[in-house]
Amino acid sequence: MLLTGRSEEAARRVAAELRDAAGPGTADIRPLVLDVTDDGSVARAAARVADAFGRLDVLVNNAGGTYDTWQRAVTADLAVVREAAETNLYGPWRTALAFAPLLRASAHPRLVNVSSEGGSLTNMGGGTPAYSASKAALNALTRMLAAELRADGVLVNAVCPGWVATDLGGPGGRPVAEGAASVRWAATLPDDGPTGGFFRDGRPLPW
Repeated sequence: MLLTGRSEEAARRVAAELRDAAGPGTADIRPLVLDVTDDGSVARAAARVADAFGRLDVLVNNAGGTYDTWQRAVTADLAVVREAAETNLYGPWRTALAFAPLLRASAHPRLVNVSSEGGSLTNMGGGTPAYSASKAALNALTRMLAAELRADGVLVNAVCPGWVATDLGGPGGRPVAEGAASVRWAATLPDDGPTGGFFRDGRPLPW
């Protein structure tokens, strides 16, 4: 498994922590520097994966941020909206573009976009406009990628982990392991599994 991060030091530290938690010799977790907002960083990461493995079985786009609770749509600072889109939409899109050839080289490729119910048009209100609009766009991207990559056997889905106790979610949310379960479910779907869907805990969510 490759664990990515913008900081090489942080990626190395977390990869080591996960290896230690799994037990000696039981998990091959390697750090990889990747900043999804930087074309060069994404290209270098894809080249390293290609050189080391020649394929990628699962791509999880989980970078996200800018939960702008202080904004409303009619008074939004568009600079904040652009910042959110750079990470929440263009980042996953940029990464998918770079890694698509490696996914096509896999026998059972999966692409998982970590989204949010905040991006559901069915239930959308006026709050957190930068976050919600960028996640709605990520859901749309998921549908487009699923349609275009279906012939290559790549299953592409968006998942909502729910409110999780992370740096973004803050205290009081679901344990990280519970939030990660949706990602694991989509990453390990059988070949006849769904594609182009939006799920939480394996159950469909409204777009």
